[in-house]
Amino acid sequence: MKIDIRLHILHFKQPAGTSRGVYTEHKVWFLRMQDDQGRIGWGEVAPLPNLSCDDVPDFETVLHDVAATFNGTIDYERLRNYPSILFGLECAQMACNQFAAMDLTTPFATGADGIKINGLVWMGSFDEMSARVEEKLRQGFSCIKIKIGAIDFEKEYELLRLVRQRFPADKITIRVDANGGFSPDNAPQKLERLARLDIHSIEQPIKAGQWAAMADLCRTSPIPIALDEELIGINDTQRKIELLDAIKPQYIILKPTLHGGLSGCNEWIRLARERGIGFWATSALESNIGLFYIALWAAGLGIDIPQGLGTGALYTNNIDLPLQVVGEKLMLKGGIESIDNLEVRI
Repeated sequence: MKIDIRLHILHFKQPAGTSRGVYTEHKVWFLRMQDDQGRIGWGEVAPLPNLSCDDVPDFETVLHDVAATFNGTIDYERLRNYPSILFGLECAQMACNQFAAMDLTTPFATGADGIKINGLVWMGSFDEMSARVEEKLRQGFSCIKIKIGAIDFEKEYELLRLVRQRFPADKITIRVDANGGFSPDNAPQKLERLARLDIHSIEQPIKAGQWAAMADLCRTSPIPIALDEELIGINDTQRKIELLDAIKPQYIILKPTLHGGLSGCNEWIRLARERGIGFWATSALESNIGLFYIALWAAGLGIDIPQGLGTGALYTNNIDLPLQVVGEKLMLKGGIESIDNLEVRI
């Protein structure tokens, strides 16, 4: 069993703004695994700076040590706190095993149909965000996700109001993502106002780690709340149970790179389903390599609400794969067979 590591710097077509800052590039590592039968599988390791729990000083040392000592068995316990490395290993090994762990009969996997996704509108000035909303509507999205928290809330609210004025809730579903941009004090008022616009859900209204305040919001909010950053670094099963039981969110957002790899996300799903909590899958700025695996996994989850899998077109130097957004669906042109004998060239 051999693993080669290849560093790649992805460059954004335009700056990607969040409430935590602006990304212009993204450093990722590709794992090329070759098993004893000569089969090759690729994985992607793509932690996000200042967000991933494995964005730590010794990250590259751990990554290279894991690759050098890998014997075909993933050490889940060792990698519990390195979800991006775990995700890369899981995907590379799964590809070597011809995707045996995945449902290859889904319309996405066969190429017969795509996965419905939301159109993502990045933060920016009022004019920039307005233009991005218009573009998503022209492209045919019936669900749009708008990141808020970067400009004045009144301007963001006005943008949302104008969209809702043109398109009622039965025509366009609006999700918003605050990335922790509200405070516990002002969040209730802002949620009340947003509720007037028939918002589907809001992701992470306040910063992670404030369980009592978040629990109060989930209990009283007129808008369903989805946890995202709140799940980062919660990698122990008992701690996951404690979080879900304490906060009782309406939804959780699952990103394998951030939330424990595929195995960790599957555990979150099991715990959420036991508690009647909804969920959907989202990519976390991976290249097309990571996006492909997340989409293949998400297609088999058996949920029909739009997923957050539309980030593949963000980069000027993405990896060439037969993934394409057609209307409001992410498609795998040619199906899973189009990924056979994949060789990444960077």
